[in-house]
Amino acid sequence: MNDIEPIRFDTKIAVILREDLEPWQRLNVTAFLVSGLGTKLPEVIGEPYEDADGMGYLPMFRQPVLVFEGSKETLTTAHARVLSRALPRAVFTSDLFGTGNDRDNRAAVRAVPTGELDLVGLAVYGPRNAVDKVVKGARMHP
Repeated sequence: MNDIEPIRFDTKIAVILREDLEPWQRLNVTAFLVSGLGTKLPEVIGEPYEDADGMGYLPMFRQPVLVFEGSKETLTTAHARVLSRALPRAVFTSDLFGTGNDRDNRAAVRAVPTGELDLVGLAVYGPRNAVDKVVKGARMHP
């Protein structure tokens, strides 16, 4: 029997996707969004992995990523909440589906005022209760 208690986190990583995305878009947006969190928040990254033969693998998040979905309005509300709480966040707008590189992606976001971003995805990290308030109204992704 294992006497080690499971690790409980006082933080949460959440992604909210717009409900009208195609399956490939959901996967692509999720991958892009969470990559942003790992680059600026080293505390979310766990230790490297190693298999039984000693082959090494890159570290991943140290905790689960919860994926939600909601309407365009749900994302707009969540975006306002995450900004008002000044939580670390990443955004993916509909314009990014039409670009093909990082420079054009950044330019597409930069061209639109905050309140007019056509969000299709949002990632957030922070204290559990604050993240719960941000994603309120969204439902767990099926």
